[in-house]
Amino acid sequence: MRMVALLKGINVGGNRKVPMAELREVATACGLAEVSTYIQSGNLVFSASDAAEHVDRALEASIEERFGFKVDVLVRTSEQWRQLLSACPFISAAEDRPNLLHLCLSKLTPHPDAVSLLSGICAPNEAVALVGDALWVDYAEGVARSKVTLAKLDKAVGSMVTARNFRTVQHLGERLS
Repeated sequence: MRMVALLKGINVGGNRKVPMAELREVATACGLAEVSTYIQSGNLVFSASDAAEHVDRALEASIEERFGFKVDVLVRTSEQWRQLLSACPFISAAEDRPNLLHLCLSKLTPHPDAVSLLSGICAPNEAVALVGDALWVDYAEGVARSKVTLAKLDKAVGSMVTARNFRTVQHLGERLS
């Protein structure tokens, strides 16, 4: 089955460096096949026979062993990824500014109050929506100045969150085919 794995917080500002060639080696050593990476932020596309929750744990353990630090990994199947893409609540943002629309995924189901907590700190042109187990954030004025940071997302959701812009989400979807 085809899957995508998202690694949180690697290769940011020269910290927690994980070279993509070595990440592919780690993934292959975990028994994953047809492994490819996309950009340096930790996106893996691969085939696996194990369930997604087994793959994420195996990758986390192998990455920590190889690089010496813990990295949270989220895995979604190709079907789950297609559902995420088709459920995007901000169609105009996806078309007009895909780099400013972010899909935010978490380890645990988001807290029911996450949207109201985050909406309270959004800038006037920003918007947050929860669709299934995914949060979508439209950073209409840009991510850098927003108060909806990953730390605030983690806190509002109640678990680790990692985000990818819609352009990356689409590209990963294409690679899953």
